[in-house]
Amino acid sequence: MSVAVAIDRVEKRFASLRALAGVSLRIAEGEFFGLLGPNGAGKTTLISCLAGLARPDSGTLTVMGHDVVTGYRDARRLLGVVPQELVFDPFFSVRESLRIQSGYFGIRHNDDWIDEILANLDLTAKADTNMRRLSGGMKRRVLVAQALVHKPPVIVLDEPTAGVDVELRQGLWQFVRRLNRDGHTVILTTHYLEEAEALCGRIAMLKEGRVVALDTTRNLLARVSGQALHLRLSGPAPLPPALRARASESEGMWTFQLAGVGEIEPLLVAVREAGCLMDDLRLTQTDLEDVFLGVMQSSSPRQETSRP
Repeated sequence: MSVAVAIDRVEKRFASLRALAGVSLRIAEGEFFGLLGPNGAGKTTLISCLAGLARPDSGTLTVMGHDVVTGYRDARRLLGVVPQELVFDPFFSVRESLRIQSGYFGIRHNDDWIDEILANLDLTAKADTNMRRLSGGMKRRVLVAQALVHKPPVIVLDEPTAGVDVELRQGLWQFVRRLNRDGHTVILTTHYLEEAEALCGRIAMLKEGRVVALDTTRNLLARVSGQALHLRLSGPAPLPPALRARASESEGMWTFQLAGVGEIEPLLVAVREAGCLMDDLRLTQTDLEDVFLGVMQSSSPRQETSRP
């Protein structure tokens, strides 16, 4: 299987901050690949290095075999990036912005493709509207459109649905899925873990500038099998240490992974005997969020290797 993006031992510092600490990844052509991690994990820095917006201190990155430093022009032509920030030119309409973006890549007379992008992103009615007059969600749609005007084989989506309504989100993913089926490689960063679980065939999780988990989505989900019991406590009595050791905590909710439903009653009895009062109780099937929380709460990041 051919490699679309190769990242080899990439390191990047900003003064005393080590943003990337030897990241290595191989992303195959045609993959829908997820890049997950908390804020500050190094996801956007890695994308900036891949797009040539930042230069790594060491290591190499290639796009379809072209080095992003020594062969920047070729690498950039093969890459479409949707940035996290809302960056736009306030002096042009949506259609003019897309034509200008096309010109950066030496492409002219591609209005048919621009019309198709506008239709798929529900921007047709706004085609002649000045960028300043668009809402935040509409501007984000235009960023997606700009990343696609030159039909790049590799598409990087950095939080593309942040602040976007549910209807557009569904339409966007239908369009991106179609591009992926047509052979485009898609790299996605998102804080909506249900999106990554539904879309990505393989996922890398970053923590403190390192890859701490890298596997297929199915294998990652298999790490935490069965059901989970979620408890929110009230009152002065804290969860005792023996129960804390079995659980993970996020925003006041304690989560216990269960091997079977037979564990529920003894667990609730132990909580009551400890004098804990419960505000909320939920039983769910485990999902990617459970895996993510478990990985992020591990004591020390470690580099894992998994290739497509």
